[in-house]
Amino acid sequence: MQKGALLAILAIAVVHAVPASAQIPADVTLDPVPGLPGFSTPVGLKHAGDGSGRLFVVELGGTVRVIDAGGSVLATPFVDLGSRVTSGGERGLLDLAFHPDYEVSGADGEGKFYMHYSAGSTRPAGTRVGDTIIAEFSVTGDPNVGSSVPDRIILTVSQDFSNHNGGQMRFGPDGYLWIGLGDGGSGGDPCNRAQTLDPADLFTSCGSNAPLDDSLALLGKMLRIDVDNTTPAGANNLCGANGDGSAEYAVPGSNPFAGGASNCGEIFYFGLRNPWRWSFDRQTDEVWIGDVGQNQWEEIDLVPAPLARGQNAVDLGWRCYEGTSTYTTAGPCPTPGTLFPVMEYSHSGTGGCSVTGGYRYRGPVVSLRGEYIFGDYCTGEIWFGDDNGGSWAFETFDTIGFGLRSFGEDEDGNVYAFDGSTLLRFNGDVSDVVFIDGFES
Repeated sequence: MQKGALLAILAIAVVHAVPASAQIPADVTLDPVPGLPGFSTPVGLKHAGDGSGRLFVVELGGTVRVIDAGGSVLATPFVDLGSRVTSGGERGLLDLAFHPDYEVSGADGEGKFYMHYSAGSTRPAGTRVGDTIIAEFSVTGDPNVGSSVPDRIILTVSQDFSNHNGGQMRFGPDGYLWIGLGDGGSGGDPCNRAQTLDPADLFTSCGSNAPLDDSLALLGKMLRIDVDNTTPAGANNLCGANGDGSAEYAVPGSNPFAGGASNCGEIFYFGLRNPWRWSFDRQTDEVWIGDVGQNQWEEIDLVPAPLARGQNAVDLGWRCYEGTSTYTTAGPCPTPGTLFPVMEYSHSGTGGCSVTGGYRYRGPVVSLRGEYIFGDYCTGEIWFGDDNGGSWAFETFDTIGFGLRSFGEDEDGNVYAFDGSTLLRFNGDVSDVVFIDGFES
């Protein structure tokens, strides 16, 4: 996709056709969160899961801002990566993830968190500007300030071009770190990264800027790794390992290619173009992925709860398919067993051009529960998706204009959206029940 600069940072899709027949709750509004300043290119909103009520705003330029429980933005950033990150276009600080045991996971009670960013001038040896860095950091003695110097580099991935970096990271209900990576960029996945599982099949005769290395086989994939354990030196099939086979992570034994001799052990799903924003359903553990299309179709993928799929590596179709339409018949295409999107929309039908994946709502607004909220970066259109007996349909809720970069969720399940630099929240009639991980109690 060559939609320009920040445009392609984003991603989404439904069954062939235009949006249709979902129910829009009459009580729901989307309102600016009062008292906040404008943020600088915000691309994510996270919470620490520590009961503090804080929100953390990820800014593309390399800073993370804290909104405290009282709704004020603290003057000192939680993190400022400075020269460690290069930003602009689709590069920058792309996401933040807090360890599931954030309050107790570090030495002396210091919490661990993880950053996904594009390497800048201060970077690990052997990497180039723009390569993907996944690093572990610790909070300082001040709970509202994290270290801007990583404790360790977990994973580096070479990048073919400057676009399609993906970016979202989340710890799953299984306790492992999931990382969504784009196909490496340019347009049409010229290096066929999204369908390449074995690094022996990599090729560089595609205009790539990157030297050939095994980590390129991780592009266009959803990775699942264990950051609480490491891998010793020796022979293995980790495509992000060091030259001696060691790695600052391990691979869960339930990963499809764990312990194999060829395909990358880190891979959990493949066939992704640019999974700009994706999320877990906090009630069912299903995975929702907004995957940015090429020139015609934007898609939303729904992957069943991971453990239900056993050892199957899920193929989400790109570059054989764009949405449910054939994109190319070259190479391995078509591929059997593709999991097609549950929702998609066309550029010509909506004027949209870059999906922004969102959340299945599990928060306190009664009429929103079960709705999947997503939108398009270019038009700012926001849709609600409904499950009609296994067939998903969606309807326009609102149009906020160009620059819908991301949605976010707080610890109580409230959902937010960024309208340019402004943070908005979905509001409506709420119940007085207590919610724990999306369930009433």
